[in-house]
Amino acid sequence: MMQERVLTGDRVTGKLHLGHYAGSLKNRVALQEQYESFVFLADVQALTTHFDRPEVIRDHARDIVLDYLAAGLKPEKTTIYVQSLIPEIAELTMYFSMFVTVNMLRHNPTVKAESKNSSLDELYYGFLGYPVSQAADIAFCKATLVPVGEDQLPHLELARKIVRRFNELYRPVLVEPKALVSETPRLIGTDGSAKMSKSLGNTITLDASAEEIVFKIRKAKTDPARIRKHDPGHPEICPIYAYHQAFISAEAPEIREGCERGTISCTACKERITAALEQLISPMRERRAYYTERQQLVNDIVMDGTQRTRSLARETMLEVREAMSLNLFG
Repeated sequence: MMQERVLTGDRVTGKLHLGHYAGSLKNRVALQEQYESFVFLADVQALTTHFDRPEVIRDHARDIVLDYLAAGLKPEKTTIYVQSLIPEIAELTMYFSMFVTVNMLRHNPTVKAESKNSSLDELYYGFLGYPVSQAADIAFCKATLVPVGEDQLPHLELARKIVRRFNELYRPVLVEPKALVSETPRLIGTDGSAKMSKSLGNTITLDASAEEIVFKIRKAKTDPARIRKHDPGHPEICPIYAYHQAFISAEAPEIREGCERGTISCTACKERITAALEQLISPMRERRAYYTERQQLVNDIVMDGTQRTRSLARETMLEVREAMSLNLFG
């Protein structure tokens, strides 16, 4: 039987941060020990919101690869590749788009939410068709497992429908992927008002210095209802408590009890999470420094991964064209 194949990726719009680590990257590092793993730089999909600023993609592609390697992804276990260098993905996207209706895309709740939250003044074709492209990302390499958060389940369900429809229309050559749902809570940014977001500047990046971590946590918002040191706190609305849950979960019950009783101050709480984050990020800095000094090695890792993925893509698309009777003129 074919080994389970896991696929994940990131839009190339900036350095990765603690929200990415808690939500997906930490999980990817663990999954690579169990499954055949593919991780890609979604540079084409980044254009859905950055088509007028493509230099952002160019500037941050290497940053994200360094984030991957620093976090613990191993090139011998995880294939890292660039989306735009696999033209078969674009070809499969076009084939899928022929039988996916506009209504199906418009009713996708994730697209609705993202279009409302984006700064785009109009709904562009590429943005609306993002789920079709995402389905091709998954299908071209016959990924069997896709790690997702609850908010991404509609995207994956649409991908499953698209693959199922293709197999019904032509021949069952593509694999219907399954979800690996992450239960990690989404981290609130250091401003306390929204999720961690590169565009909002409320993140702690994975290459943050010890001084940056101290500064960011010291300035971070806590429980707004807790005015004095010994006031009973409300951990469920405190962003810093969510960091405790995500990064030092074994201590979280103790922190929660102390907060609710007013026996641990917000300052002491911040000091504990600061120490924990430094312990987490310090080895990442060391690995990042190693790869930063070896730029050609980083290039080779990405290009070797891309070449391996391209070979796989060619095999899949031969099957797809055969199923669709598009193997014209032999």
